Amino acid sequence: MAPFQCVVAYVTHGVSSFGLGLVNRLFADRSAAGPPAFTCTFCSDDERGLRTDLGLLMEGHHGLAAMTAADLIVVLPTDEPLVPLKPQVVDALRQAHRRGTIIAAYGSGSFLLAGTGLLDGRRAATDRDLAEKMARRYPRVKVDPAALYCDEGDIVTGADGLAGLDMFLHLLRREHGTAAFTAAAHDVLALPRRENGQVRYVAPASDTDTASRAAVDRDRVTDLLEWARTRLQQPLSVDDLARQALMSPRTFARRFREATGTTPQAWLRDQRLDRAEGLLETTDLPVEKIAHLVGFGSGGVLRLHFAKRHGVGPHEYRRAFHARS
Repeated sequence: MAPFQCVVAYVTHGVSSFGLGLVNRLFADRSAAGPPAFTCTFCSDDERGLRTDLGLLMEGHHGLAAMTAADLIVVLPTDEPLVPLKPQVVDALRQAHRRGTIIAAYGSGSFLLAGTGLLDGRRAATDRDLAEKMARRYPRVKVDPAALYCDEGDIVTGADGLAGLDMFLHLLRREHGTAAFTAAAHDVLALPRRENGQVRYVAPASDTDTASRAAVDRDRVTDLLEWARTRLQQPLSVDDLARQALMSPRTFARRFREATGTTPQAWLRDQRLDRAEGLLETTDLPVEKIAHLVGFGSGGVLRLHFAKRHGVGPHEYRRAFHARS
């Protein structure tokens, strides 16, 4: 199946204003700079104007028939998640799923989607405040309160609003490759991609001085990430990174996890894999050359990490990507 291009977001009363903007921005038509050429449409079962969670009036959305053309349907969060979807919405989502449409939801949207039965027997993520309620109301759903997002192939669910961003970027990368992922991430000024399964963490501040020091350290980590991305081919160690950030290794490790949700070693590995995927997609460079350019040292190390992430080697990934493109 070709990667998705027609995106339809289902909206209902109290829909998340952040979610509306996020979908509209991430799936904007950037075809002037190269594929993919997305179309993004909003639909609802209510033909009247809808109010968002901020009280803003939303008009101009389409009816449920818009779902019939969708490659990807997003069930956006709402401030009324305990109100179940109407039968006609459930039917439309089930029919779309049977046609092979990818269904995605995050936050309270995942709670709504659980009411369709499409999440039965699957892992699913939702807003942390709703996880226990969702598990009780829909016991056949394997609710994972710690996951950023759960990728079940044809159905993908995410946690809170910011995790929704991670989920959408993951879908872009999975379906369209590194170039589309990078363009969208830059467009929304997204932080570096985090390892899935990591929950967002904000360090508590016991007083003003502690909070101020933590803020300075976070700024240093942000600067460090940009510095490290330009030096992936070098054998960077945690001590090298800590020195560049002007921190002790212990403080650096703690601040790095707060900022990225993962460890420095895992972040470096993911950045190198991301860069390798981009080179495999856009160049015909040999695997050994790519391995050295991204800092893995040898083709064997690159193949090992590639197999862990994708289940296939770099050569197979390149062939599959170009076949789909």
